[in-house]
Amino acid sequence: MAEVGRAAVRDPGALLPGGFWAAVAVWLERPQVANKRLCGVRLEARRSVALPRAAAGPRPRSPGEGLGPGQTTGPARGTAIRGPGESQPRHGQRENRREAAAAARVAGGSGPAGEAGVGESEFPASDLDSLWDAFSQSLDGGHPELLAFLSGPAAASQPEAPSELAVVLRTLIPKTGPRCPLAVPRRELVVQDVLNGTVTFLPLEEDDGGNVKVETSNVYQIRLSQSQEEWFISILIFCPERWHSDGIVYPQPAWLREELLARLARWSVESKKSGFKSTLSLISIIKYSKTYQMLKEKYKDMVKVWPEVTDPEKFVYEDVAIAAYLLILWEEERAELGLTAKQSFIDLGCGNGLLVHILSTEGHPGRGIDVRRRKIWDMYGPQTCLEEGAITPSDKTLFPDVDWLIGNHSDELTPWVPVIAARSSYGCRFFVLPCCFFDFTGKYSRRQSRKTQYREYLDFVTEVGLACGFHVEEDCLRIPSTKRVCLIGKSRTYPPAGEVSMDEQRTQYINSRRGRPVSPPSEVSVPLPPRATVGHAGHPDGHQTLDTGAATGRAEIRADQLWLSGFQPREKAERVRNCATLPRDFIDQVVLQVAHLLLNGEQLNTGSASSSSSKAWNRGGSLSLAEVAHELAGETLQRLKRECGGLQTLLRNNHQVFEVVNGRVHIRDWREKKLQRQPHSEAKRRLCSEAFKTRMCWFYSHHPDGCVLPSDSCPFAHGPAELRPPQTPKRKKPVL
Repeated sequence: MAEVGRAAVRDPGALLPGGFWAAVAVWLERPQVANKRLCGVRLEARRSVALPRAAAGPRPRSPGEGLGPGQTTGPARGTAIRGPGESQPRHGQRENRREAAAAARVAGGSGPAGEAGVGESEFPASDLDSLWDAFSQSLDGGHPELLAFLSGPAAASQPEAPSELAVVLRTLIPKTGPRCPLAVPRRELVVQDVLNGTVTFLPLEEDDGGNVKVETSNVYQIRLSQSQEEWFISILIFCPERWHSDGIVYPQPAWLREELLARLARWSVESKKSGFKSTLSLISIIKYSKTYQMLKEKYKDMVKVWPEVTDPEKFVYEDVAIAAYLLILWEEERAELGLTAKQSFIDLGCGNGLLVHILSTEGHPGRGIDVRRRKIWDMYGPQTCLEEGAITPSDKTLFPDVDWLIGNHSDELTPWVPVIAARSSYGCRFFVLPCCFFDFTGKYSRRQSRKTQYREYLDFVTEVGLACGFHVEEDCLRIPSTKRVCLIGKSRTYPPAGEVSMDEQRTQYINSRRGRPVSPPSEVSVPLPPRATVGHAGHPDGHQTLDTGAATGRAEIRADQLWLSGFQPREKAERVRNCATLPRDFIDQVVLQVAHLLLNGEQLNTGSASSSSSKAWNRGGSLSLAEVAHELAGETLQRLKRECGGLQTLLRNNHQVFEVVNGRVHIRDWREKKLQRQPHSEAKRRLCSEAFKTRMCWFYSHHPDGCVLPSDSCPFAHGPAELRPPQTPKRKKPVL
């Protein structure tokens, strides 16, 4: 046994030992948070057990010899321990039993202290009992060293007292990719001893005959200890001389010491709890990992030909991850319902349409609708159906033959997606990924200061789904975004016969969001939409098309067809409000005004631009944004306030002239820029050379002392003779 690392933990908020068990729960349930080479973990089963008392027994085993059932197959077959290609149990109804009961247990209370939550599984508890019993007998009979390692240092003071343990069987799932295409899941037993403050990880190996045993070569332990008033977290390895690192599931001991230990120490004293589900809790992580890698390889070239102004890597890989999630979700739904045809879908507010393109290419019939056409739509080809049009929630915007409605960052349509799905057909389901906060009409107004705005808005959309009659499930996606929680409505809380009464409740709820008086069920003011027959999943083709006039906004929707007046879809033409569309003469006037304000702070030099000396160059003073705004005319300020960012945005846009740092405005000194310049990549240098001398130097034209840099060093033109025409880069023509 060897201690590979120890970290002292300060506990100003008296968070230990409860915080230690919360940190252990993260490493147990979400190891990918610390180890980026892991895709996730699947928790199979758990039991409460007891360690055997130390006693004399048969010959000790060698450290490398396996411990376990030997020739009995026990839990090694069937549903107990599954291989990577076998089906995974559904986690839809998992309950998170991870609680802060560890501190209460240590203090003498009751409850499953420190136990990590385990989802429902097909792994029979009796099989885990059989596996543990065989392992326990081998400990009692011939491996006192490992028994002492599991018992911890506190066992010596109470040798006769059996320790109460929680044993969890888990499967670690590595990421698949070009560097590790053959990585397979690894299974291990996790033994949590709350009273002694230890958690031990025992790797399991299965031979060709299906026999499972514990391999002692990679056994390690996380331990919490206290010396006087100081707490320590340690990581120990049972047989350091036999430790075998694969670089993925079992890292180097140095990684355990330098990375994992530091994270555990930090997590132990963080009192802030996450209000969200574990990542990818509703689908098979193994299937997701393989599907994501496949889609990433298939669509990675989209990054090279992205024609939009948005960040291609973020949007491409985010939509690839969402598509992978939906494909696995729908695959498991087909297996659960015994369906063969792939689900149809409509993406409301589809944006760049890449998600629609991927799902359609992978065989799901569907289309996307957005109020504004994007350049990239022309790149997808005829097999990707994208429509330009506004959606106004009404009787004309129903999709009775569609299986799933998708709201991926659908903004003002987000709370309406569950409503449209519920009223389209009984079999229509929904998936929403909320981003911006909208109510049924207008922006969402916060009502609870105890929650974050994001958490409160997610609860609101969940409430809408429940009011519409859905069982709403929540999951956390693995995407490069801070807003990555999705809400899913797969089934209803009422039978098909209760559709009429349920829709009356929906109408009451929708009207209540406007603060209007709620009508009795018999006097509903908004007529019920026409009903389609009870839907079913898996339409291979031929779903109903949205009325063209309604989709494009050319046809008027009667007042009695609207579900709620006041809804305003976004404008077709996206208004640019970054000061870029302001008249050039107006911008130049403001720049001159602000520059004169700054230069008047010191005595001005009268030298000409051609004979200026860099030593006497007047940089001027600095003013706060509020002081600058106070000096500008009222009409100018009003015009700037109509732009996003206003005065600050205009000054930042003119970065050749100004610097805005910590709310204060300065004249830019290009000598400092030259001193701070870092070596650029070849692509960056080429871009800079193409832009060299393509714009006039403001300082050469307007500053009383001219430009602080000589002509050959200034990136801007000193006079019309130096101007070069700007070069427009040519884009590759995409081949899809």
